[in-house]
This record gives sequence, C-alpha cells and structure tokens, in this order.
Amino acid sequence: MTALRTHTVIDTPIGELTLVNTDGVLSGVYMAEHHPAPDCAGFGEQVTGGFDEAITQFDEYFAGRRTRFTVPIAPVGTPFQREVWEALMTIEYGTTRTYSEIALALGRPTAVRAVAAANARNPLCIIVPCHRVIGSSGKLTGYAGGLERKRFLLDQEARVLSSAEPDVAGDTHVPA
Repeated sequence: MTALRTHTVIDTPIGELTLVNTDGVLSGVYMAEHHPAPDCAGFGEQVTGGFDEAITQFDEYFAGRRTRFTVPIAPVGTPFQREVWEALMTIEYGTTRTYSEIALALGRPTAVRAVAAANARNPLCIIVPCHRVIGSSGKLTGYAGGLERKRFLLDQEARVLSSAEPDVAGDTHVPA
C-alpha cells in the first residue's frame, strides 16, 4: 500500500516552510533554498488542512512561547540517521552541541563525519533541532537553510531564555 502524502506551505520569520505529512503524521519540514534540496515531487498534493497542530506549534516557537515540539513525527532515514536525529532531540532549547559531542554521546567517537552527514539529511528541520549543532571551534557550520537562518534560530532561543523566569522549582518558563 502506498503512503498518502500531502503538504502545505507556511510563512515564518525565516521564510516559507514546507510541511509534509505521510499518512497524517509530520514527516518533513523544509526551508526555502533547502540544501540538499528535497524531492518536491514526493510531497504529495498541496492542501490547507491536516497541519493545524504543527502550524500552531511553529507559531508558538517563533513567538517565543514554545521550547519543545510535541507534534507526532515520522522521519524516514537509515537506522544510524534516526539514532542521530534522536540524539539531536535531547539538545536543550537555547544550547548547542558539537558534532563530536553527538558522536561521543552515541558511543561512536570516531563517527563525527557520519554524524554531520546524518545531521545534514534531517528531514524535520527545527523540530529535530539540527540548528543546535555547531563545529568544534564553536563556529556555525553548514545548515540546510543557510547560516543566516541558523544564526536567527539560535539568537531567538537565546533571547527567549534571557527573558524567561525560573519558577519555584527552578524550571524555566518562557513568558506568555
């Protein structure tokens, strides 16, 4: 049986994002000028419905009210790629990790280049926060949507955290 794929396009502060659903679950988030370019022919029909929760969560993220996405996702990749993407999901909002740190966390300290390659193939940008991975020198390195977008996302997260207030338990809450 063939999977049913649909897509929609939303406007955000970093430009248009194309959201792709596979059988009703978010399977892709792509930026304009995404590199490497996804196969747009596989996005399915463009629709206006079926993306409400994802759109709401993106709106909240860009408004500084969401630090973690909870929309169900279904990224397609090799077992190693999925392992890397799961590791990316553990990077806290407003923080960064290096490719080396991700490789070490996976128990594969020599797999830095493979981690970088898997990071570059992340089909769910922003939701799987590949923008939070930087070079070992602390510099920004490649990003599917370009370094300007990566810098914007990291700067936004830093601004939100700097305006957040800890609650009595010490947890940080972003302002409403």
